[in-house]
Formats: sequence, C-alpha cells, structure tokens
Amino acid sequence: MKFPLLTTLATLSLSPATITAFTPHSLSIASNLKMSPQSTSSSTSLQISALESLADITTLSIDSGDIDTVSRYAKTGLITDATTNPLFVSQAGANGDARYEAMVAEAITYAKQTTCAEDGCPVPEETLNMAVDRLAVNLGKELVGLVPGRVSTEVDIRLSYDTEGSVERARSIIAMYESLGVSKDRILIKLAGTWEGIQAARILEAEGIQCNITLVFSFLQAAAAAQAGAYLISPFPGRILDWHKKQTGEAAYTPDADPGVLAVKRMYAYFRKYGYDTICMPASWRPSRGADVDGSDVDEILALAGVDEMTIPPQLLDLLSSLESSSVVRKCNAESDAVACNDPDFTLTEESYASYWETNGCGKEKLKEGIDAFTMETEKLIKILIEKF
Repeated sequence: MKFPLLTTLATLSLSPATITAFTPHSLSIASNLKMSPQSTSSSTSLQISALESLADITTLSIDSGDIDTVSRYAKTGLITDATTNPLFVSQAGANGDARYEAMVAEAITYAKQTTCAEDGCPVPEETLNMAVDRLAVNLGKELVGLVPGRVSTEVDIRLSYDTEGSVERARSIIAMYESLGVSKDRILIKLAGTWEGIQAARILEAEGIQCNITLVFSFLQAAAAAQAGAYLISPFPGRILDWHKKQTGEAAYTPDADPGVLAVKRMYAYFRKYGYDTICMPASWRPSRGADVDGSDVDEILALAGVDEMTIPPQLLDLLSSLESSSVVRKCNAESDAVACNDPDFTLTEESYASYWETNGCGKEKLKEGIDAFTMETEKLIKILIEKF
C-alpha cells in the first residue's frame, strides 16, 4: 500500500465527510493502529479501503471537472490524473460559481483579443471556437494545479472526422497551456477514436504531444491507436455492456464474463504481448450484475483491477472508499495476459480498417452515439458563450 493509514486519515480529516477512504469499522480503531507502507498482514488488510488497494496496482484518474471534488480526492494521495470532456466544460460554462465565471470571462476576452472580434458585432465562428478551447484550457490549468499527473483536454468533438483540423486545434490548445506556464508533458490531448482522430494522434505524438484516444468501443480501435503510437486509450466497458445487453436480451452478467470487461482485457493483453507502450485506461462504468445488486456499480472496476490506469467518477470513488481491501484482487496481469493473447499483430491500413469497421456493430453504433452526445454538449456551451459575449 502506498500510504500509511493514519497519514491518509489525517489528510481526509481536512475534507468534507462526503469523502471517506475507510469503512466505519476502520475509522473507529484507527487511533490504536501503527502501520507502515510495507504492512501486509491479514489483520491490517481489513482496515484499508478498496480504493487504497486498487491504487496500489492501478493508476487512478478522477473523471470530473469539479475543482472542489478533484481537490478533495487529490489530497488523499490516491489520485494521479484527471480527465475532462465536453460535458464538464459545458457545466463549467453554466456553473455560476465565481471561479468558473472568471474562467468564462477570461476565455471570451482572450478569444476576442486573439481573433480581433469587436464588441457588439456578430461573433465569428473562429472566435467562438477559440473561446471554447480557452475555457477547456482554463479548467485544465486549475486541475493541473491539483493532481500530480496529467490532465486530459479534448479537441472539439465536431472535428472527429477531420485529421488536419484536429491537429491544428490540438497544437493551439498546447500553445495556450504553455503560455499559461503548463508544460505539454502535463497534458493529454483527447481525440475521438475515429480513423481520422487516430491519425491525428499519430502526427501529434511524433511532435511530442501525447494523446488520449477516447470513445473506444472495439479491439479494432485499440489496435489502430497502439499502432499509431497513442500514449493512452480510453475504452468504455460500460457502454460496450449496454450494447451487448440490448443485442442479447441478457439483463446481467457475472463481472468476469461482462462483454465490456472482456473487451478491455483483450486490448490490454494485445498491448502487453506485442510491446506497445499505449496505456489502457478504461472509463464509463456499469453494474455487470444489474443495478439492483448491492455494490454492483463497481463490478467492472473490480473485474479490471490491475489494468494500467482507470478514470473513475467521484460517486464510484466514494463507493470504493467504503469497501474493504479484500474486495480488490488483481485481475489484469501483464505477463499472464500477454501469454494468453491470441490476436495477431496485423498492420492496419485505412482500407483494411474501413473493411473491418463495417462489420463492427458495437463500435459503429456507440462511437456515433458518443460523438453525437458530446457534440450536443459543445453546441450547448457555444450558446452559453454567445449570451456572454
């Protein structure tokens, strides 16, 4: 375990009671414990939360753009990275909190000054796009100050099928960060898992700009991203499960047989077998056994314990904090999973990718659904910004 129990308890004592890292039982006896990071006895394992145990074997990212929430979790020392998406940026634009309002005001001023748009005139599309990106950067800069690792910032989702446009906007986002004193090695550029988005990542990675390929619903997308040299992918096991439930009529699965879990494990095994450095960071979770089963909300998370990284929303971090460490058993192992991998390392071309993609029902449907949903959030944000120009 990374942190002594009493040290972490002291950190959490500074936080609201809504965030707990230990069970009520552990809290009641904590004052009588003397522990070291090396302690592994069975008597102490029950006094450590599942969240702590998971953080020992998997890098954890918080899936939130709420500054206060990220700050509270960052203080536990268990969270390394933070991920944002168009929904979080849209929420920041409409939040009303003075801190977020200041971010919005600065983004608008910056966009006007950069694109020479005058007050009272129709707002050019270029100016609006600049304001959207600047707001995402302003939010990301705040998060960079809270977490020790990387923050993911998404390129305009409407450019998902435009490689050149995505590269241009990504470079602009990185330039904005650097102008604010944030090094590019603290940022991951999020790109949709389209062929065009993946090829944008290939170009950007060659320039030293690391990328997060998101909205990954198929092994095909994962393999293409790895071959393009993407730093990280974000597969969505929960949405893969949703698709399979709809197709099969199955209401529930055991976690280890969850189609989303199996899809992520396949991607992870392929990366490890063929020596790809791409990090597998699943996101977007569902209850494998069904929402009516107690504790099932973290089924997929526990079934993928040991994978490179996970990004987890606050409510599920809370749930993991309330569970005992015995809930966590390593399910992903680089060596054994690599040996078990049966997939060939076939080189994908645009033509072969397109051919395979046509037969990929889950990938096609869920990717479109995800792009459409994030596009709606982006357009909602633009309307908010127009009203403030």
